[in-house]
Amino acid sequence: MNRIKSLLIFAIIAVFSVSTFAQEKIHIDTTTVRKHLYTLASDDMAGRKPGTEGIEKAAQYIEGEFKRIGLKKYNNLKTYRQNFEHKGIKMFNVIGVLEGKSRKDEYVIVSAHYDHLGTKKSGEGDLIFNGANDDASGVTGVLALAEYFAKKGKNERTIVFVAFTAEEMGLVGSRYFGKDIDASKFVAGINLELIGKEPKTGPKTAWLTGFERSDFGKIIQKNLEGTGYKLFPDPYVKFNLFFRSDNASLARLGVPSHTFSTTPIDIDKNYHQVSDEAETLDVGIITETIKAVARGTESIINGKDTPTRVVIKEKKK
Repeated sequence: MNRIKSLLIFAIIAVFSVSTFAQEKIHIDTTTVRKHLYTLASDDMAGRKPGTEGIEKAAQYIEGEFKRIGLKKYNNLKTYRQNFEHKGIKMFNVIGVLEGKSRKDEYVIVSAHYDHLGTKKSGEGDLIFNGANDDASGVTGVLALAEYFAKKGKNERTIVFVAFTAEEMGLVGSRYFGKDIDASKFVAGINLELIGKEPKTGPKTAWLTGFERSDFGKIIQKNLEGTGYKLFPDPYVKFNLFFRSDNASLARLGVPSHTFSTTPIDIDKNYHQVSDEAETLDVGIITETIKAVARGTESIINGKDTPTRVVIKEKKK
């Protein structure tokens, strides 16, 4: 009887140890997450509208973090910026690369848009659209994931980290990025948007746009089993969100590219308002979501899983 008890206790300890070890593998520093969020959503960035001094400051911050982390330049670019012009406005995506080991010619893109709406032209009181949730929270995720995977150093596939510009103007930055790529080499797109609030699915959950369009979401769900974190299909189908964020630019090329989000947008009073400030968000939720994305996508980044390609047929309204 004592031997049976001993074996049972040993088994429980072993399971607990394995679980604890698995949880400890994801190191995302909450202090750094807070720093990224509050910097990018600060009044000093003046709403990060393309063509303004504010977005220039945001780009410089992202570039500085890419350099600190040790990311390489993309393709033949001499800097982290992919420069182009749109409607007379000089724009730039900010791109950093973590080269893969055994499958470096296969790419996974991790993205978010760093632009927002700028400032009100007139009025009283707060005039700055800080864009904390939309989408400083997502860019925070990109920076944190870049640091996580760079420190881990075990990505078999190459990871391309991108802060897209001018998403709010019609996915301009991501469309430009997609113009000259070989889409067949991009195996997945991981886009982060509005990850700073608890969704209606409850704590430690997120939702994914276009869930039914590839098996990307099912791969994430499988990888999250036993972690206490769950991923759900987009509950806002009528809003057509799959086509309203930067994932769509790559998805239209066949890349299984989807957006992670946590925000209950149907009742969010801060969306596209000057009240979308860092203080309205939960840094803990952002941190837990980043950890979940890291764990959920790791098998794709390491080459174990390859999501099915997306076939785009936009639904008629």
